[in-house]
Amino acid sequence: MSGAHVLVLGATGYLGGRLTPRLLAAGHRVRALVRSPDKLHDVPWAPDVEVVRGDLNDPASLAGAFTDIDVVYYLVHSMGTSTEFIETERRGALNVAAAARSAGVARIVYLGGLHPTSSDLSPHLRSRKQVGQILVDSGIPTMVLQAGVVIGSGSASFEMIRHLTNRLPVMTTPRWVDNRIQPIAVRDVLYYLIAAAEAPLPRSRSYDIGGPDVMRYGDMMKVYAQVAGLANRRIVVLPVLTPRLAGLWIGLVTPIPAALGRALIESLHNDAVMVEHGIDAVIPPPEEGLTPYRDAVRLALGRIERGEVETTWANASPVGAPSDPLPSDPDWAGEVVYTDERSRVCEADQWTLWQVVESIGGENGWYSFPLAWAVRGWLDRLVGGVGLSRGRRDARRLQTGDALDFWRVERIERGSLLRLRAEMRAPGGAWLEWRVHPAAAGTARLDQRAVFFPRGLAGRAYWYAILPFHGVIFKGMVNNIAGAAARQRSLVS
Repeated sequence: MSGAHVLVLGATGYLGGRLTPRLLAAGHRVRALVRSPDKLHDVPWAPDVEVVRGDLNDPASLAGAFTDIDVVYYLVHSMGTSTEFIETERRGALNVAAAARSAGVARIVYLGGLHPTSSDLSPHLRSRKQVGQILVDSGIPTMVLQAGVVIGSGSASFEMIRHLTNRLPVMTTPRWVDNRIQPIAVRDVLYYLIAAAEAPLPRSRSYDIGGPDVMRYGDMMKVYAQVAGLANRRIVVLPVLTPRLAGLWIGLVTPIPAALGRALIESLHNDAVMVEHGIDAVIPPPEEGLTPYRDAVRLALGRIERGEVETTWANASPVGAPSDPLPSDPDWAGEVVYTDERSRVCEADQWTLWQVVESIGGENGWYSFPLAWAVRGWLDRLVGGVGLSRGRRDARRLQTGDALDFWRVERIERGSLLRLRAEMRAPGGAWLEWRVHPAAAGTARLDQRAVFFPRGLAGRAYWYAILPFHGVIFKGMVNNIAGAAARQRSLVS
């Protein structure tokens, strides 16, 4: 099936965003079904992919996307813990199965979760198992790959290990820290997914996949510490630490939101190791062998240190994904809107100024009153928000849909416009925007605008409560961005 016509469901997600360019490199034609096409607007491979808008829970939006498709990659997953999310996942799988049958799709490839066969499963794993079974029973030849903890830069599982181990010399954990885990490097997951398009498939079924190491979760954190050059970590097991409490703790210590942390923790309640090795008969291991856990950690850390994270769990999050444009009329729809607008001419050219703007956030900071930003981030985490700890995917370059601390990139026009939508907890909607314009004699003008749409009286009170800080935060920000650009220009001239 070389040169197959492939449909990727979940191309904006962690694995889908990495799989798509590799399918192109393998000679396949790729179509991507996404709810928000803008999120693929400026990824490097976007010009080579047909992007269509659709939603798995809207059957009418699927018909055209499945037309003339040979292989469907189903990489859409939620990380909820409620029965409502399980039902949503079930309906989506049934809709995909129906659309695939109607269009005459030749194969479905689904990535599920590695799990024991005779244990109570977490809602997350139970949902993945249910979706896999629906696809196997669809009548379409289906290959279900079941993976456990995925180790790669930006994966939620790896980020949880990384931040817990980095920040806590002594860790208190639930009993599951002693459960057996078979982690797999993200490069090996992608290897299996790509090969699944053409692998022999005598019948629809599931296949376990995993790396060469079987270890306890606590040992994974200890090995991470060794690779990262940290002192040996001590682990104290607390039997009374429930998934909910552990999720809240993870939400405070790591960038992972409490709800996602709880879902990940619940999935670790059972051993997650391969119970069969049938995959070797249809997809042999890579020629160089599967990646050991220690090497997978080293590769992931190298990517992070170089600021070259290809995709991240935070960008795959549906929370606050770009969809609605920023209203520009102060009286938009008759609603109250508050703005803070400032401009500054910078002693640097347009492109130099733009590079400073695009590098804002994460380790680079926000160019004004760091303590105020840190406090706002802490407060946000305390009330269940994302806080500032998500950082950036890439140290220098942003894309539409990227998470950026407690913002998300809503729109970017490289060289001239960056617009961020707030995802912190606030009684209203907030945006932060910069426009860069060329000015006379090699200078540039920076226009900065903060916009807030209050929700009720609480929103108005919130705006006026923080108003005294605007003169420091927003004035300092525009001045410091311009100053950083001027210094950068002087260094190269």
